[in-house]
Amino acid sequence: MISDSMQEAFNKQINAELYSSYLYLSMSAYFESVNLPGFANWMRCQAQEELVHAMKFYNFVNERGGKVELAAIDGPPVKWESPLSAFQDAYAHEQKVTALINNLVDLATAEKDHASTSFLQWFVNEQVEEESSADKVVQQLRLAGERGGGLFMIDRELATRTFVMPTVL
Repeated sequence: MISDSMQEAFNKQINAELYSSYLYLSMSAYFESVNLPGFANWMRCQAQEELVHAMKFYNFVNERGGKVELAAIDGPPVKWESPLSAFQDAYAHEQKVTALINNLVDLATAEKDHASTSFLQWFVNEQVEEESSADKVVQQLRLAGERGGGLFMIDRELATRTFVMPTVL
């Protein structure tokens, strides 16, 4: 059985993951509006990945005998100054999510909730990849500049990302 405090924290994390999906979908729409379909594709894939993360938490709470309580999702920003500023925001957002995950690990450890601690290790590792992939694009945009051939080369690279639905949530 999951404790009330873990249940509440996981419900907040479900909301945070759904917000992340919303944010990346908004970024995708921004990139579509500035004719960067590869960037838009990358963000759509990221939005789908965040939905999977939310469902992992959703399923875990239910498996532990808890109750999922969904809350309203805040509206994300809808425009950015540039592709670089959008990816800087994505990177900063992933750092924020990493802090949220770390706080959940701390809570699970304090409560001696070994099942939650084990479950959360996947997210600890996932956040390393999430931060790295967003930062990689930030660094590429800084090197290439935001106009001309470099931007379009990055756009073409980001167009190759595909989302693969996991078989097990």
